[in-house]
Amino acid sequence: MGDRKPYPSDVTDAQWALIWPFLRAWKARRVSVSGHQGDYDLREIVNPILYQNRTGCQWAYLPPKSATYYYFALWRDDGTDQTIHDLLRCQAREKAGRAEDPTAIVLDTQSIRAANHVPASTTGKDVGKKVPGRKRGLAVDRLGLVIAVVVTAASVTDNAIGIQLLDKVVAHTPTVTRAWVDAGFKQELALHGAVLGVDVEVVKRSDTRPGFVPKHVESARAKLKRMVKHHILTEHQPGVFTLTPKGT
Repeated sequence: MGDRKPYPSDVTDAQWALIWPFLRAWKARRVSVSGHQGDYDLREIVNPILYQNRTGCQWAYLPPKSATYYYFALWRDDGTDQTIHDLLRCQAREKAGRAEDPTAIVLDTQSIRAANHVPASTTGKDVGKKVPGRKRGLAVDRLGLVIAVVVTAASVTDNAIGIQLLDKVVAHTPTVTRAWVDAGFKQELALHGAVLGVDVEVVKRSDTRPGFVPKHVESARAKLKRMVKHHILTEHQPGVFTLTPKGT
């Protein structure tokens, strides 16, 4: 830790023990041309990154100077941060008695007021919630652990964000076959999910018990099959549907 005071966000010894083996292997693979592996203690890189994430301070204020953002950007771009996140999520799921990868997820969005310095080109206004700023979409498993994230202008519809989330989930976690959403998502999302092999089920709030209750609606897959039967859609191959031309 050197001469600095500890941050409340610093990793504990137990937490560091979970990610250090992976970072040690990463460091061993990145031997420079000169043969050295860098002078920085990677724990003292991770701690300032967590502090910045918690406080939102400027990168230039963090020790070691310039190195913190360098490693943050490097790990972001080469997928190291995503890999560590996925490994920790798998460990948390196994500890809870579940399989490493989920089969069901929950999709939701939240509009957030943007700070004054955020570029106007990346923000918008959520007309329904009257919130100017950005909107984040999350796909989480039943434990609330994050599977995928999408950040857009607040003006982007929940449906469009839901489609992006499903695409990311299927590409990254193909074990997922079911997604629960609230009534803010439209039928277009269910149809997109059916094409991807994910049953999207709408849930609604209950006035008699906490949480959400599944809404008894026709599944997207069943609806697609019914539309094929009535010659509205044509299924060229399993999971690939197009509108049937008129007069056929």
